[in-house]
Amino acid sequence: MSKAQTLSAADRAKLETLIGHEFTEKERLDRALTHASARTDKGNYERLEFLGDRVLGLCIAELLFRTFGTAAEGELSVRLNQLVSAETCAAVADELNLHLYIRTGADVKKLTGKRMMNVRADVVESLIAALYLDGGLEVARRFILRYWEGRAVRADGARRDAKTELQEWSHAKYGVTPVYRVEERSGPDHDPRFKVTVTVAGVTPETGIERSKRAAEQVAATKMLEREGIWQTSAGN
Repeated sequence: MSKAQTLSAADRAKLETLIGHEFTEKERLDRALTHASARTDKGNYERLEFLGDRVLGLCIAELLFRTFGTAAEGELSVRLNQLVSAETCAAVADELNLHLYIRTGADVKKLTGKRMMNVRADVVESLIAALYLDGGLEVARRFILRYWEGRAVRADGARRDAKTELQEWSHAKYGVTPVYRVEERSGPDHDPRFKVTVTVAGVTPETGIERSKRAAEQVAATKMLEREGIWQTSAGN
């Protein structure tokens, strides 16, 4: 689409099919796809993004509360944070090929690279707000479930950086910071192996072996989190 034009009737119909909603007020969809750099007199998506972020959070929280009936608040929070993150929203934008429809100014030249991830994420949130305003909460929820429900139920949905998770848990439970120590380095320079032990005062240590010190630390932290019941055991473990 030309950066100076609104959506063509054909493009709008194609996008509405992907979204699953035919807009009553077409300008809402145009505004949701307009970056501030486009400098049009029709407005841009910034206010819509603010509202869409809240609608997305509510619908995802509701989805997680219903789907994971025995999950603790901490696990639900981790899952929520992942699902409303810029990375996830940008992934939804890419699934919809939204970069083909976003209107920008000349100073925003490429929308598909990592540098522009936040723009694509913001447009998804503004699109959710437009759906909410045009059709109500049920229309917005239907769109969110269509593109987020599968992501929500993935086995690794509650997982984030293992060292961060272990540090937060050990601080909360024992008031201490995990200590990592390299026990052994073996193998040739082109294919090394690091054996790392993580220790938390009051807890049995765990060991990880990997090709880098960082990766071995992550393995050790993961094993401790799983053993202590903070994380479910990974498939294959």
